[in-house]
Amino acid sequence: MPISSISIGTSGDASSPDALKAALAEFISMLIFVFASEGAGMAFVGANISGGHVNPAVTFEAFIGGQISLLRSVLYWVAQCLGSVVACLLLKFATGGLETSAFALSSRVGEWNAVVFEIIMTFGLVYTVYATAVDPKKGANNLAGGAFDGASMNPVVSFGPAVVSWTWNNHWVYWLGPFLGAGANNLAGGAFDGASMNPVVSFGPAVVSWTWNNHWVYWLGPFLGAGLAALV
Repeated sequence: MPISSISIGTSGDASSPDALKAALAEFISMLIFVFASEGAGMAFVGANISGGHVNPAVTFEAFIGGQISLLRSVLYWVAQCLGSVVACLLLKFATGGLETSAFALSSRVGEWNAVVFEIIMTFGLVYTVYATAVDPKKGANNLAGGAFDGASMNPVVSFGPAVVSWTWNNHWVYWLGPFLGAGANNLAGGAFDGASMNPVVSFGPAVVSWTWNNHWVYWLGPFLGAGLAALV
């Protein structure tokens, strides 16, 4: 079971040069992710340094799966939160003071309804990340789909090899499929709670606008979904 590999870690996990470099990579990646919605590209850039988590839920999943210690997880979470806040402050400055809208629940959507939405959507998102980028065994999705199309589930996983080998046969498949999957999540949950699936995407706007209504939903739901994904 993944949970048997959980590690608190040592002081070096949060203070060594490598750890601080990884935290800086998470900070920069999250800043760009929130500011310009270019998370996929930045995750690819930061992957060689920090693993390109760009999502506290992904970091939590890696912790539950024994891929990262608790202390380094906390370091990543701090860096991710700071990156999100700085991005929202830059957006506010760049737009002449326009407020960054905090995530909010739609009318007639209860807090626990939203938690369930976030659990389900984050589970699908984070399980894919774990199966393709974190888990050394590459997960069950590869066993199911690998024989048919390679089970990419992440466009940049296919993009790098395509560029290096300059082989583009049916490459569009590996972009369209994942984007439709992500779009389905947003269509399903966006109208109800904003379909965050990433706690710090909600955290930055909440800090800058100082709006905390139901904010805990956007942490509890994704963390529960990520934990389930790691255990599966």
